[in-house]
Amino acid sequence: MPYPPKIIMDCERMKYPFTGLYHYCFNLGRSLVTEVDKHKMSLSFYLSQKNRGIFGADQQYLQQSFLHKLSMPSLKGYAVWHATHHETAYLPVKSKLPVLLTVHDLNFIHDTQKSAEKKRRYLNDLKKKINCADHIVAISKFTLSELNQYIDLKNKPISVIYNGCNITSPINEVVKPLLAPSTSFLFTIGTIAVKKNFHVIPCLLVGNKKQLIISGVVQDADYKRKIIQEAVRLKVMDRIFFTGPISENDKQWYYQNCEAFVFPSLAEGFGLPVLEALHFKKPVFLSEYGSLPEIGGNAAYYFKNFEYNYMRTVLEDGLTYYTNDLSQPEKAYERAMYFNWNFTAKQYLGLYETLI
Repeated sequence: MPYPPKIIMDCERMKYPFTGLYHYCFNLGRSLVTEVDKHKMSLSFYLSQKNRGIFGADQQYLQQSFLHKLSMPSLKGYAVWHATHHETAYLPVKSKLPVLLTVHDLNFIHDTQKSAEKKRRYLNDLKKKINCADHIVAISKFTLSELNQYIDLKNKPISVIYNGCNITSPINEVVKPLLAPSTSFLFTIGTIAVKKNFHVIPCLLVGNKKQLIISGVVQDADYKRKIIQEAVRLKVMDRIFFTGPISENDKQWYYQNCEAFVFPSLAEGFGLPVLEALHFKKPVFLSEYGSLPEIGGNAAYYFKNFEYNYMRTVLEDGLTYYTNDLSQPEKAYERAMYFNWNFTAKQYLGLYETLI
């Protein structure tokens, strides 16, 4: 084994910006760079040509190619392959290289738009990848519970390692976005897809003058139309704005200036935006589904159901309590700081050591 042992981290999904996996790879990779020398290991990043150099010109890179789906490049000299997400098409299955596989969620199980046959295929594919891995990481206890429920792990070693908070260095002077609300507003961010459950949010604008900013890539155009239809039905569409994907500047401005962050998602393996909002000491309103209660803890407020009058009551009561209890903003910030990328990196480095 060469010294120091070289870990290769699959960051291929960074070719898709504005996604959770991009931020996961970027923040974990950046933190690993700062910690790896202390563990007497070295890093190499497997990614597309357009992202080469993203972790620094002095780092090592292996260029990803779609041809590697058929035949992986030579991996001689590497000690561990870290597959950073469970849907990867790139695994060194024909080599003896130890594999660490990170599983983010089993959201496909809960996707009402997927047929039973498609879910079965997804599950079988995940089982094959788990069988190829030497160690599994789940990003939340909820994800671990889903793995145990749907897959026979056969005593495969498995750990829970939480993600960190993405807001590690707030922008000192954020610039007001071109699309800036003119009144008090609610904010949410995520891919526009059924699982995000964004169509229940317009009801929170009924009976007040609040506005709503919805940011994120449109993954499902039909679902965006459903959100709009619901807003039109409730006569609040004139106060709802879709921004599409946004810059870090705009995202931080919305977090800093919103009255509250709302995230009624039905299926989350973690929920990075929750921590971002908590970092900015904002009241956060979440569903009780998936990992969200695990991440938000007692620093968040929860919708136990999505009946419109009830949701409005939860929002208004929560905002009143948050305003009157001066300890709430610091509780939110402390919750966000509990999730730290440097600590996450140290845990991964500890696992790499066990696989070398």
